[in-house]
Amino acid sequence: YFISNSCQVSPAAERLRHILREEDEPTPTLFTEMDTLQYEGGEMEWKESARWVKFEEKVEEGGERWSKPHVSTLSLHSLFELRTCLQTGCVLLDLEGYSLPQIVDDIIEKQVQEGLIAPEIREKISFVLLRKHRHQTKKPIHRSLADIGKSSPSSECLLSYLSHSQCYSQNSLDAEASNVLIGEVDFLDKPFVAFVRLAQAATLGGLTEVPVPTRFLFVLLGPDGKTKSYNEIGRAMATLMVDDLFSDVAYKARDREDLIAGIDEFLDEVIVLPPGEWDPKIRIEPPKKLPSSVFSLNELGQPNGNAGGGAASAEDEEMPAPHELGEELKFTGRFCGGLWLDIKRKVPWFLSDFYEGFHIQSISAVLFIYLGCITNAITFGGLLGDATDNYQGVMESFLGTALAGTVFCLFGGQPLIILSSTGPILIFEKLLYEFSINNDIDYMEIRLWVGLHSCLQCLILVATDASYIIKYMTRFTEEGFSSLISFIFISDALKKMMSIFSYYPINPDFNPDYITSYRCDCQFNFSSLDWNQLSKKECLRFGGSLVGKSCKYIPDLAMLSFILFFGTYSMTISLKKFKASRYFPTKLPKLISDFAIFTSIMTFVGLDMFMGLKTPKLIVPTEFKPTRPDRGWIVMPFGKNPWWMCLASFVPALLVTILIFMDQQITAVIMNRKENKLKKGCGYHLDLFWVGILMAVCSFMGLPWYVAATVISIAHIDSLKMESESSAPGEQPQFLGVREQRLTGILVFVLTGVSVFLAPILQYIPMPVLYGVFLYMGVASLHGIQFWERMKMKLFLMPAKHQPDFVFLRHVPLRRVHLFTLVQITCLAVLWILKSTVAAIIFPVMILGLMVVRKTLDLVFSQHDLAWLDDILPDKDKKKKEDEKKKKEKKKAKSEEHNNSDEEVRTTTIRCVRC
Repeated sequence: YFISNSCQVSPAAERLRHILREEDEPTPTLFTEMDTLQYEGGEMEWKESARWVKFEEKVEEGGERWSKPHVSTLSLHSLFELRTCLQTGCVLLDLEGYSLPQIVDDIIEKQVQEGLIAPEIREKISFVLLRKHRHQTKKPIHRSLADIGKSSPSSECLLSYLSHSQCYSQNSLDAEASNVLIGEVDFLDKPFVAFVRLAQAATLGGLTEVPVPTRFLFVLLGPDGKTKSYNEIGRAMATLMVDDLFSDVAYKARDREDLIAGIDEFLDEVIVLPPGEWDPKIRIEPPKKLPSSVFSLNELGQPNGNAGGGAASAEDEEMPAPHELGEELKFTGRFCGGLWLDIKRKVPWFLSDFYEGFHIQSISAVLFIYLGCITNAITFGGLLGDATDNYQGVMESFLGTALAGTVFCLFGGQPLIILSSTGPILIFEKLLYEFSINNDIDYMEIRLWVGLHSCLQCLILVATDASYIIKYMTRFTEEGFSSLISFIFISDALKKMMSIFSYYPINPDFNPDYITSYRCDCQFNFSSLDWNQLSKKECLRFGGSLVGKSCKYIPDLAMLSFILFFGTYSMTISLKKFKASRYFPTKLPKLISDFAIFTSIMTFVGLDMFMGLKTPKLIVPTEFKPTRPDRGWIVMPFGKNPWWMCLASFVPALLVTILIFMDQQITAVIMNRKENKLKKGCGYHLDLFWVGILMAVCSFMGLPWYVAATVISIAHIDSLKMESESSAPGEQPQFLGVREQRLTGILVFVLTGVSVFLAPILQYIPMPVLYGVFLYMGVASLHGIQFWERMKMKLFLMPAKHQPDFVFLRHVPLRRVHLFTLVQITCLAVLWILKSTVAAIIFPVMILGLMVVRKTLDLVFSQHDLAWLDDILPDKDKKKKEDEKKKKEKKKAKSEEHNNSDEEVRTTTIRCVRC
């Protein structure tokens, strides 16, 4: 048997192909229980000794508790013995059975008919198999805190910890049981083996710990003296029953040979560990991430196919898939072709984008991003006011953020993106204002024309499918850009915190005795009062005045501000990790994690109010009017500047357009990474269209310009990540994707707009607390960046034996990894230096420079190394495929030529023989 004429497939895999079909309905979840025969006071009973959902749990030797879930480790010998048992024992498939006594009678009758047991021991076997079953379900009178809230009967209940077995309801479960019975008896001289699959799952009295109907029954009774061997065979059978592939085979097997083929395919994937190098008593912790349980029937039986219970070896891992951003960036060659495809792609999801936002997780996301947005709006609004003499200020920043953000989240292609002002735009505004003042030009009018030209240029880029070039932005460019923006957030948070130390300097000469060294001087002659005996507050209340060094006492606001700053950051980090905690019910840690930022902010706002010190607070405008009194909400396009300025502004608009294009599209690429598992498609052209339109609207209203904010957008998507709520014992929650919707973004920006009316409440929020939120957002956005992981693990200084097992270290020489990292560090340093100078206005050109550097790396690194450290450029991948195609054609031509030559020789030989 061959696949593609090259890869040999085992007969077992070929047999399984005929019984397994990808279009078949998925089989139910199997809960497997193993009971062993015990003798208590001369009486026999079946006692539960282990159970499986995905991982194994044993009854500890003390018998009072379950072990932690762990990966089943089996001896190879037990698997071969199990295979022999199924070959020689009794196999009953689709048995009509409704009670345990009837099933036992049918099994024994079948064994007698096949001559596997003598008729005279029929009663003895029946007596043993019908003994009482005792399960490990005893609990103390008081339930532990961890049990509270875990008793809701649902179809996922079987996937919760089975120690809470009271929560199961037979009618609500989409799950079935397989029971394994293992025991020793003195009246057998050879093993009694039976494998039964019932035609319909049935509840067989107290056979199973939880009221789940039984579908499979495996019985192994044997002579005395082989307890350990029988137990290992039973564990092997139970482990097979929870294996994804074998459980499918067990449900669909037509005969004994199909079951044997299932075992053979399982054995083909088993990895053997040498006995002298590993202690089998060690319990292996369940992996944090399980391999996919979905296997391709076309790959069944191929080397490293993940069909059975094993895993592919690292040496045989396939190269990463070529860099591909999907059809969203396909060049259509038609006018507005990409925009039209974006609209068609997003319209079917429009309604679901609203009702899917109704979830408690959305509340925490809104509160988190809202505080980040208003802090950003106040910061950039203040800086814009300083740079433009208050032509744009905090009020314009609030109104612009609310307007642009709401429109974009309502109609944009990727509503999870958060719009905000950026540093390069601020620098451009400052330079444009200085140019206007120095040349006696009206700033607001020329700014309007720059915005209109930039809008037009964005629309031209949309109409011509110019977003296609984003395909050439590989991980190298993304990591450089996102790392720079993250470091800017971290740096700004630390700078703002240090500025508080400058504003509220710590007094190192202060003496604690100063607190009590004061004198109260009398201003009024009240003979009944002894002024020197009064407290400070009483002295002031009765009209006295304080004299002394203690009057100069200033509370250490800088230190308290640092406590608020670092406390908010560290508490947020800790609570975010709380979802992996083993304390409290399953849903509570996740709820705490979702509301981590809000909880941290409220905690330290409360601490600040309790202390009662005047730390710097959030300042929000209280009146809805332009910051500068001599300007209105609408900017007129003509009347103050020469007519030719309308045309000349096209040139500076080019810089703004490049900036907006690069900022917007790189952020969109990062948001749409395949790791985020977004399902509703992208909208690169549609996003740029609305950013361009909003440029024109904001220019007419004299509001700041807005583009995708990388760090806040990443924080938004992280706050909406979903994980599986229920899992098998020991299995880690699995990342399911992101709650894609428009509601959270819309609410964030609506709240930003009405923040003017919330000033009485917002004024209690200390700025250090918000700086801590900024620091968290900057640090959190670095998570998952390979460049940062390489830096964080200090690979330069770490010996090879201590280095983490990164996949790229398995395939790329360490010196090449160091060289690639050094190039990234150099690029990041250059970007940081240029960002810190007036040259920051050419920031978008710098990002284009990263793409040029990446193109140059093709001359330094092999495509193999780049595939693991970065991505292969589309052209390179295309050229690689063409080269491989040409090689195959040449090889085929040579083969045909060789065959023709052999045919000619053979013909000549035949002719010679005939002669």
